[in-house]
Amino acid sequence: MTPAQSSIASMRHRISSAWAFMRSRFAEAQSLQLSRRLVLGGTALGACVLGGLVLAAFTAGMHLGERSAARAGGGSPAELARAVVDQRAELENLRARLQERVDALSARMGQVNAHVIRLDALGRRLAEMAEIDSREFDFGSEPAVGGPEAEGFAAEVPDLSRLIADLEDRLTLRDAQLGALEDAILQRELHEQIVPDGRPVRRGFMSSAYGVRQDPFTGHSSFHKGVDFAASRGSDVIAVAAGIVTASGYHAGYGGVVEVSHGDGYVTRYAHNEKVVVEVGQTVARGDNLATMGSTGRSTGPHVHFEVLFKGRPVNPLSYIGR
Repeated sequence: MTPAQSSIASMRHRISSAWAFMRSRFAEAQSLQLSRRLVLGGTALGACVLGGLVLAAFTAGMHLGERSAARAGGGSPAELARAVVDQRAELENLRARLQERVDALSARMGQVNAHVIRLDALGRRLAEMAEIDSREFDFGSEPAVGGPEAEGFAAEVPDLSRLIADLEDRLTLRDAQLGALEDAILQRELHEQIVPDGRPVRRGFMSSAYGVRQDPFTGHSSFHKGVDFAASRGSDVIAVAAGIVTASGYHAGYGGVVEVSHGDGYVTRYAHNEKVVVEVGQTVARGDNLATMGSTGRSTGPHVHFEVLFKGRPVNPLSYIGR
């Protein structure tokens, strides 16, 4: 028997007991005097009214029980217990899915924060490379923001996901922009490294300038395509810019010679060397040793003949010395 059926049976028993009590009281009233009959008649009338109320309550209880039984599906306590278990399982499932959502958002926020840290490090390095005042371009502090107060709306989970996605897109774009800025700065530094700058010796003096001069062997006027630096025999001859060795060996007139191609049309030539210490195809940086000073080829003493060529034509090396 279901709880609803038990309730209905109990109400039926109570109504039967009430009617039995009223019938016995009415029988006793017949043997009393007229005045007592009037009093008992009023009592009987009240009992009838009470019985009507109980009957109405019974009818309402019947309808309520039927509705409760319908909602419960007419199930037994075991079925109700299973329904509670199912609801708890569904609630746990919803809670687990919500936790997965929160964990996913937390992971994405962690990735975004790591991305921001990398961008900050890149920004500081670029600021140092570009020699920008750190007070003007400070990546170590939050950017200043502001504005008048405006009415807003509380963020919901879908809105939060959209905001995180927008932030990721902005960070990706900023990363690309900073990468392009870094490439531009590196290109500028590379250009500075490959443009000839400085003397081809660590010590010594300029013994002959660029331009028209008297030939030391014939005495005739001739055009000197480079600049001569004299020093003691065996002194270092060094590269004036980064580049790749394109010639290394002996050449008539130049003696022991080294040519270095720097890119952007620049080539430097170092002649009359006693010993060449680099090979063709070797990469050199500014200040690297190329050879030792000598007096090979058409030379009157230890020195290095230094030429700068731009797009195949000799130019005055003095324009690149001590820039």
